[in-house]
Amino acid sequence: MARRTDFDIDMEERRRVLDAWVEKKRQIAMLEAEAMGVLVEQIGLHDADVAENGFHRDAIYRSMVAEFSAASRIPTGSVEYAFTDALVVSTALPEVRAAFAVGRVSAGHVREIVRASAIVSEAIRNKKVDPDVMGLYEAAVLMFADRETAARTGAHAKQVAAALVGETVTDRHKRAASERCVKVRSVGDGLALLSAVLPEWAANAIADRLNQMSRHVLNSRDEREPVLDPWSFDETGDGLTVDDFAPDDPTFDPFVDPYVDPYIGHGDTFALDPDAEIEHIPADDRTGDQVQADLFTDLLLTADPSAAHGDGLDHIQGRIQVTIAATTLTGADDRPAELDGYGPVHPDIARGLAGRNTGWSRLFLDPDGMVRETDTYSPTERMRRFLRARDQHCRFPGCRMPVHRCDIDHQHDHARGGKTRVDNLAHLCRSHHALKHPDISDAHRWTAQQRQDGTITWQSPLGHTYTDHAPRRVMFV
Repeated sequence: MARRTDFDIDMEERRRVLDAWVEKKRQIAMLEAEAMGVLVEQIGLHDADVAENGFHRDAIYRSMVAEFSAASRIPTGSVEYAFTDALVVSTALPEVRAAFAVGRVSAGHVREIVRASAIVSEAIRNKKVDPDVMGLYEAAVLMFADRETAARTGAHAKQVAAALVGETVTDRHKRAASERCVKVRSVGDGLALLSAVLPEWAANAIADRLNQMSRHVLNSRDEREPVLDPWSFDETGDGLTVDDFAPDDPTFDPFVDPYVDPYIGHGDTFALDPDAEIEHIPADDRTGDQVQADLFTDLLLTADPSAAHGDGLDHIQGRIQVTIAATTLTGADDRPAELDGYGPVHPDIARGLAGRNTGWSRLFLDPDGMVRETDTYSPTERMRRFLRARDQHCRFPGCRMPVHRCDIDHQHDHARGGKTRVDNLAHLCRSHHALKHPDISDAHRWTAQQRQDGTITWQSPLGHTYTDHAPRRVMFV
């Protein structure tokens, strides 16, 4: 019998801590489900009060929300959402309620499932689909939620709902577009919250452009030169002439150069004022969020980033990835397109984006809706196109970082003989890519193995396995 080492004992203790934490989270979900059940009881009391005095329906509801908000020290808006979720789960999503009660899904999962179910409920009320469609929605989403995070479940739930109700999604998006707006609210201490309700594709493109710009600023801020100011005449006659300063530079113009006295003419001499100081740009110690906020301000107020951010920002554009059926692109139907990683997008928006973009890829799917091959008219490399189309986001379980912010990683390390093939490549964000880097010790290093269908099985340092499936392009419900 092999003797247990200190390493074995340490690993067993780490596994015990992890398993204990997962069990506590399951118990918390069960308690959250019980709390939701209490809200369902309160809804019954509320309905009875309204039945007795319907003229004061609004006052009765507001009083109930205020009471629960004060007792729990939770904002009234959050309490209203909690009551809405409880009502929907108790009346329309019995399987979700059962899964929540045993801790299969978390409160976050339930929230995302309830939100996405709204369009299915609307379609049922308007008699666009049969009532049993809600059961199909529930089953399809729960199967996905069993193995994925709440955020990924939310994106998937939107896809399922769109597939089930079809053009209702298009109608909703057309109606919602009229609600776009910008609002300002003071938050004190000289700060204010500027919020904008925008089409989802535009909001994500804006966020991506700001992210790219802020990373450019952070990566280049150590390269900036000090500013020399001001120039003055050299009255001794020993200084350089303008012609000597830039004899071979036809673009140099002392009459417009900001650091040269505008009255200097060719042949005149000038030098630095001995009493003038060299102005240094202060060290940039802003955080990434602060840089993004400053860039946001510059772009809205001046249309271009200010000079303090450095050059190289003008040509950075926001990036999103949209999938649209060929029949929809040609106008043969009006099925919703897909904003990858987020949910449906109006087909007219997708057609408009296609008309202004040359980087669209054609996807060939297998019978299960999985990407098997890509083709494109743009001059991008075939394998990268395939991986972008297949992965959509980082392939670490639960991560939703878009592919354009990820690295393409060899699952079996290239340095150790891994082949450069699509069944050995996947997109990983920088933080998750680092987890499997060869330089990390085995005690903390993750490994990943990919199957032919794109499914990746991760193994943690504790020996646990986690599976991440390639996103499907077609909904089967």
